[in-house]
Amino acid sequence: MTLETRTLGTASPLTVSALGLGCMGMSEFYGTPDEAGGIATIHRALDLGVTFLDTADMYGPFTNEQLVGKAIAGRRDEVQLATKFGNERLPDGTRVGINGRPEYVRAACDASLQRLGVDVIDLYYQHRVDKSVPIEETVGAMAELVQAGKVRHLGLSEASAANIRKAHAVHPITALQSEYSLFTRDLEDEILTVIRELGIGLVPYSPLGRGLLTGTITTDAGADGEADFRRSDYFPRFQGDALSANLRLVDAIGKLASEKGCTPGQLALAWVLAQGSDVAPIPGTKRVKYLEENVGAAAVVLTAEDLAALEAAVPRDAVQGARYGDMSHIDE
Repeated sequence: MTLETRTLGTASPLTVSALGLGCMGMSEFYGTPDEAGGIATIHRALDLGVTFLDTADMYGPFTNEQLVGKAIAGRRDEVQLATKFGNERLPDGTRVGINGRPEYVRAACDASLQRLGVDVIDLYYQHRVDKSVPIEETVGAMAELVQAGKVRHLGLSEASAANIRKAHAVHPITALQSEYSLFTRDLEDEILTVIRELGIGLVPYSPLGRGLLTGTITTDAGADGEADFRRSDYFPRFQGDALSANLRLVDAIGKLASEKGCTPGQLALAWVLAQGSDVAPIPGTKRVKYLEENVGAAAVVLTAEDLAALEAAVPRDAVQGARYGDMSHIDE
C-alpha cells in the first residue's frame, strides 16, 4: 500500500504523511530507552512512507532529538521533521518549568537544530503555553525563526481556543498538536471548530490512548515487563477501578475490530484518521512490529455504520479518569 499524504494548514501549508511517528518513547517514559531499536523503527517508517516524525527537546531530555538526527542522516529530504520547545529541563532530567520567553525560544531552536543535525525544522511547536508570557511574544519570536530560515512552519500544542486565535494573528499557525482519540475528545467542544475556521491542521498525539486502545494493557501492572510511566498516579486512567472500566470499553472495541478484520489499535487509529483530511495522528512506538500494525490502520475504511457502532461502544463520557493527574500545564 502507498500511504496517502495530508496537508496541515492553509495559510502556511505543510504536506505530511497521513500517519506520523511519535519518537518520544524511544528515549524516555516507556520503559528502557532503545536507540538502536528506535533508529531501526524510524528507518522502517520512512520505507513505509511514514515520513512525518515528531520529537521534542525535553524527551530524554535532549537525547531523542539526537536519535532522530542520527536516523534521518542521509534521508533528510524524505522527512517532515517536527520538534518542540517550552518544557524546560536540565541535562539531569530536572524539570525547570514551562518557558515561552523570546530569548529562550531562540536559544532552544538553535540547540535543537544542532542536536538534530539539520539546517531547518519543518514544524516547530510551542510544547506548552507559558501562562506568564503573552503568547503574542512567544509566537513573535517563533516568527523570527521563520524569517531567519531556521523554521518553515509554526505549531502549538495543548493551546486554548483564545490563545490559538491570538497566536494565529501574529503568524500563521500550521498545526495544533493536542491529545485526541476515542478516549479523549475534549477538542470537539470548541477547539476543533476554531482551528478549522482558521485553517489550522490537527496532529493528535496519544491517538491510541497511551496504548490503552490497543488491547495490550491489562490490570496487572507487572505485565508490562519494564518500568513504565503510564502506571504512575500521573495517569489516572491506568489506576484501579478506572482502568477496569476503561478496559471494558476496550473489550467492546475489540469485538468491533474482530468483525472488521483488524486489531483494536488499528480500528482506533482508523477512527482518528476518519475525523478529517486535516488530521494527521502521530502514534508513538519504538518497535517495528507496532509501527507496521499502526500503518495497517490506513487501509481500514470505516463506513457510517462503523463510526456509529464505535460511538455507541465508547460513549464520549464513558471513559473514567482524567487524562493527567495534574492538568495545570494544559492551557484552558
